[in-house]
Amino acid sequence: MLRTRLLLLAAFCTLPVACSTKPSFINEYKIDIQQGNVLTQEMVAQLKPGQTRDQVRFLLGTPLISDIFHQQRWDYVYRYQNGQTGAVESRKFAVFFDADGRLERVGGDVAVAEVAELTTPPVRSRVVDLGSLSGEAADKPLPPREEPSYYRRFMDMMGF
Repeated sequence: MLRTRLLLLAAFCTLPVACSTKPSFINEYKIDIQQGNVLTQEMVAQLKPGQTRDQVRFLLGTPLISDIFHQQRWDYVYRYQNGQTGAVESRKFAVFFDADGRLERVGGDVAVAEVAELTTPPVRSRVVDLGSLSGEAADKPLPPREEPSYYRRFMDMMGF
C-alpha cells in the first residue's frame, strides 16, 4: 500500500515537469502581426501640395496619430512582425499642413513620386499565358467522369 502511494506521488510530481518543457521538434504556430496604416507608393504618389485635409484623408486614410499639440501634423505608422521569422518591418510617414489646412510637405520612409510618374498614366493590364494545347491533345476527348464512392455520397448527403 505504501509502495503504490509513493509511486503515485512520484508520478504526480513528475507530471508538471513533463508539461513545462517542449521538445525542440515541436514548433508552435505564431501569427503575423500587422498594425497601423498600410501606405503604398501609389497612394503617396497621388499627394500634391495644396490638397485639403479631407483629400489627404481620402487618399491615405485616417492617420494613426493626430496629436492635439501638433494639429498641423498627421503621422501614419506601420509595423509588421513576421510570425515565423520574428523579423520586424516598420515605416513612419508624416504629413504636414499649413495654417489654412492645405498640404504643405510630407516626410518619412515612403518615397514621394517623381514628375514623370505623375504625368504618365499607370499600366493596369497584363497578359497572362494560360498555356496552349497541341492539335492532337485538343482533339482527344476527356475521360468519363468517375462515380463518387459510397463514402463521398454519404458525406455529400450529410452536407460535408
